[in-house]
Amino acid sequence: MSLEVFSGLVAHYGYLVVFGSALVGSAGIPLPATEFLIAASLYAAHTHRLDVLVLAGGAAIMAMIGGLVGYIVGKSVGAVTLARHGRTIGLGPSRLRLGQYLFLTHGGKIVFFIRFIAFLGPFGGLLAGVNRMPFLRFATFNALGSVTWAVCVAAGGYLFGTFFASVGQPIGLAALVVTAALAIAVFTYVHQRGASLQAKADAALHCENAGG
Repeated sequence: MSLEVFSGLVAHYGYLVVFGSALVGSAGIPLPATEFLIAASLYAAHTHRLDVLVLAGGAAIMAMIGGLVGYIVGKSVGAVTLARHGRTIGLGPSRLRLGQYLFLTHGGKIVFFIRFIAFLGPFGGLLAGVNRMPFLRFATFNALGSVTWAVCVAAGGYLFGTFFASVGQPIGLAALVVTAALAIAVFTYVHQRGASLQAKADAALHCENAGG
């Protein structure tokens, strides 16, 4: 959709479409929450019919709630499904432990930054839940990421207007390219040091389970 379409929906539905997209788009359903927030911030700057502080605060709260919903779904439905059927796609118990270990050690950074990455933003909570990231750690970085995302996007749209909107898509695509490159690098690293990482994951999670 073009910026004009987003702006038209914002003009008609106001805060509802912005907050709804932030909520649903953080719970694992890929809605263009960032685009709606940019359009709403531009609309607020030009018409003053919306308050940019309300936009930023409401979007942050809805994104937090959506992330928590995604986490709960991932930890319950997603984790159970993988535990039962993961072997069919090459994700047996050892590989699942490896994923949990990587999220245990690097999950905070993933949850914080994933909101800024095109096409991947909605899945932070789901991935954290599936990989059983500790709830308090997830909730902390989910809140920090939600607030940072909402403030940066709302302020950018309000202060820098159409320029911010025009560079948003190229920046998002560049972020996706960087993410793909990082994913390849991580895959290569895991492949090369698979045995060592697997041993660390098994030891860490076995100790954790034994302690619990």
